[in-house]
Amino acid sequence: MSYFPSWRLRTFGEVAPDERLPTGQTVVLGLQHVVAMFGSTALAPILMGFDPNTAILFSGIGTLLFFGLTGGRLPSYLGSSFAFIAVVIAATGYAGSSPNPNIGVALGGIVACGALYAAIGLAVHLSGTAWIERLMPPVVTGAIVAAIGLNLAPVAVKSLSGTGVDTAMGLVTALLVGLVAVRGRGMARRLPILIGAAIAYGLYLGLANGLGLAKPIDFARLGEAAWFGLPTFAAPVFSGPAMVLIAPVALILVAENLGHIKGIAAMTGRDYDPLIGRGFLADGLATILSGLGGGTGVTTYAENMGVMAVTRIYSTLVFVAAAGFAILLGFSPKFGALVLTLPVPVVGGLALVVFGLIAATGGRIWVQDRTDFAEARNLVTAAVALIAGAGDLTIRLGDFALGGIGTATFGAILVYHLLGAGPRQDHERGSRADRSPPGEMTPASVSDRRAALRADAMGKP
Repeated sequence: MSYFPSWRLRTFGEVAPDERLPTGQTVVLGLQHVVAMFGSTALAPILMGFDPNTAILFSGIGTLLFFGLTGGRLPSYLGSSFAFIAVVIAATGYAGSSPNPNIGVALGGIVACGALYAAIGLAVHLSGTAWIERLMPPVVTGAIVAAIGLNLAPVAVKSLSGTGVDTAMGLVTALLVGLVAVRGRGMARRLPILIGAAIAYGLYLGLANGLGLAKPIDFARLGEAAWFGLPTFAAPVFSGPAMVLIAPVALILVAENLGHIKGIAAMTGRDYDPLIGRGFLADGLATILSGLGGGTGVTTYAENMGVMAVTRIYSTLVFVAAAGFAILLGFSPKFGALVLTLPVPVVGGLALVVFGLIAATGGRIWVQDRTDFAEARNLVTAAVALIAGAGDLTIRLGDFALGGIGTATFGAILVYHLLGAGPRQDHERGSRADRSPPGEMTPASVSDRRAALRADAMGKP
């Protein structure tokens, strides 16, 4: 079998990863994937004080790298990862909407994270995924993901804590995103961040620039920006404390990427287990490359998985087209200047939803796995991680500091494995019987039913 597939032409129905559409349709579908990833990939760098142009550029380059290392067989788009936001803010002390003055320190940590991630990918490629799944079962990954969302909560709340108009505008933004996600039709429902942000932007423009009720949007930089030019590149600064703080995010990216690849396998009916290690390696190398140039850490995107689920078009060539569009956008300073005109309250409203969704995703992982919280081991693991993340528990040993996300990540793994399975309690067995699916008769329910029938026959209530 050749390294790349032959991509047979298909003009109707479901399109498999190793098939292709006509060129015109491939280009249009690629643009659709750019629209799907754009909201999150542009929002993450803004929240960290990075240049959105640079992040978009490296998302396209990273996607091409992923395509090449996976042999063009695994359909995925790599966009900015929200898992980095809390640790980057902690490492740089960033607190504003202007460019991050300590971006180099953050980039050094992102490169270290990518190196650890790539090393894990190489190990998985050589030995398989079983050890990763044992190290981080769903109860652990769910706790880590939920802890990230809770750790980010103060960032969103601070963005909404201005004037009354600012707070109201942020809440309206969150509501608009929710309405599009719930009430939208077709592709609109897959683009809640982009559409919600656009509508909120228009409302704020009317209130601020039109009625003078809030700080007006300044379009001076937009007018001065060139249509084509280089994005803002930056070099990493390798600071030990920042690298230790940011590198553990690799474990979160592993859990996230593993779930996405399993999801794509389920959608396409393909066995992608042999490509998981290469997928991790590609994602890690893309993160290193992005960090070396001033971009954010990257990860495979669920938003683009949603587009595939709707269209049933999984051709990997579509993602080559999407990456090409992203690279072109990265070389348009005008585009970056437009993104940076987003008002702080609107960004805060978007963050309120996105960070909350991250926390809720942890719960979703538990629900999908049917994690049993009647087991003390699971309950304690989740409890420790959630509070460590929400309270930003920082462990300091001399110059070494491990922030809330790192503490929650390593804490969940250590607590889960140190506690062990433990003896199963009688009351836990009973609770499982009580949770049997509707209509299923357990020994306890059969006994209760017989007792009720006897009581009824004897005329007792």
